[in-house]
Amino acid sequence: MRVSRAQAEANRETVINVASRLFRERGFDGIGLKDLMKGAGLTQGGFYKQFASKDDLAALASRRAMESATRRWSSVAASSSDPLRAVVEFYLSADHRGETGDGCPLVALGADAARQSTQVRTPFQDGIEAHLQVLEELMPRAGDIRADEKAMVVLSLLVGAVTLSRVMTDGDMSNRVLEAAVNEVKRLAPIKDD
Repeated sequence: MRVSRAQAEANRETVINVASRLFRERGFDGIGLKDLMKGAGLTQGGFYKQFASKDDLAALASRRAMESATRRWSSVAASSSDPLRAVVEFYLSADHRGETGDGCPLVALGADAARQSTQVRTPFQDGIEAHLQVLEELMPRAGDIRADEKAMVVLSLLVGAVTLSRVMTDGDMSNRVLEAAVNEVKRLAPIKDD
């Protein structure tokens, strides 16, 4: 049965969204095309009508995930009178730590992405730059380190802390890693205390 162009585009968007979530849950090599398409409610046969390769899909899904994460940061920041604090507390929360399928793609896929093709790594580069821009705009201008450098340090601290906290089997220590990271961000880029 022939599928309309509108339905084909809707199917493509569904596959990208599902792949964005499943890659974050299982890694790029942790799920095959058959299971990706099944997760989207489609058959594997339609994959190559929509995508040139798994790398093509991985790049599109990674871009979708990174753009979603940046929008999420912007939304959290815009909804608070202390935007930097809001972003930091959201990101370094136990809830975010547990969001393996919808959480930060840098945490879920960073090490995996580093081993992928340039096509797959490029959306991460773009997303990192977008995250840095959001942080830089939220950084207090006082201090001896430039705002762009502070943004790089803070992003590295955020991603590293959530990554470590996800790996840990000791829940208390995992929480302490997140708390220590919040305290360090406060030191680097003062945010208001309650």
